[in-house]
Amino acid sequence: MSFTLELGPLSDDAKALAEKELRETPENVKKGIEELKELLKNDPSLSFDTDDEFLIIFLRPCKFYAKSAYELMKRIADFKEKHKNLLDNLMPADEQDGFIKYNVVNVLKDRDHKGRRVLIQNAGSLWDPSKVSADQVFRMLYLMHEAAVLEPETQVRGGVVILDFDGLSTKQVMALTPSVSMRLLSFIQEAMPLRLKEVHIVKQPFIFNMVWNIFKPFIKEKLKGRLFFHGTKMASLHKHMDPSCLPKNYGGVLPEIDYTGANWYPAIQNHLDHMKKMSVCGYAKK
Repeated sequence: MSFTLELGPLSDDAKALAEKELRETPENVKKGIEELKELLKNDPSLSFDTDDEFLIIFLRPCKFYAKSAYELMKRIADFKEKHKNLLDNLMPADEQDGFIKYNVVNVLKDRDHKGRRVLIQNAGSLWDPSKVSADQVFRMLYLMHEAAVLEPETQVRGGVVILDFDGLSTKQVMALTPSVSMRLLSFIQEAMPLRLKEVHIVKQPFIFNMVWNIFKPFIKEKLKGRLFFHGTKMASLHKHMDPSCLPKNYGGVLPEIDYTGANWYPAIQNHLDHMKKMSVCGYAKK
């Protein structure tokens, strides 16, 4: 089995969704790109590729308002500067072992019933922080988002995250420190050019409350409205995600997950030019 990133043009359904939700018309696209190029031209502190398709990555989540996309780019630059020890020139090879050897992060083979990409983070017993640190997990998630934004369909439809806390114990809780939690939430809420539509927390044991109490103070209202807690009740998850698109691991009709990052990591490796563009964007080097 092999994974590939979908680089083709938008489907007709996605085009209609983009026009309805993102103001995506030929006129708005043209205007947004022109205005964003001008804003970047007049701000030498920022260094972003100005190819039209690359700029659309930032314009789509901002509904083609150039000023909003420009502000997003500045927040991305700020975030990358603040965490440059983790993110400076980050490339997939830097976390290759984490992707291939350890089943901490995964993606479903197919999109869900709304055409969204589905990422799974195994934050319970499948994650051994002594082998893959919380910083490494963050870098892996960051790289995965950089790959996902290359897909036009994902730019429009967005993504869904399933946080699987099955078997969570104190060693994982201890690794999820306030600083780790704050960094992840800051990225999601301020500096991610990807439409995060839903976050589903599943199979969480009672000890999860310790994790939730760390995260809760930092969560803004917008994200709070997209967080759903299901425990072991997969019927609750199915109210948001159709079982026809889910594996048996989550009460779905598809076969149990039998693949890991070792299967889909090559799909990222096939697009290193794009990953390099994402890696170096931010503040201009002095």
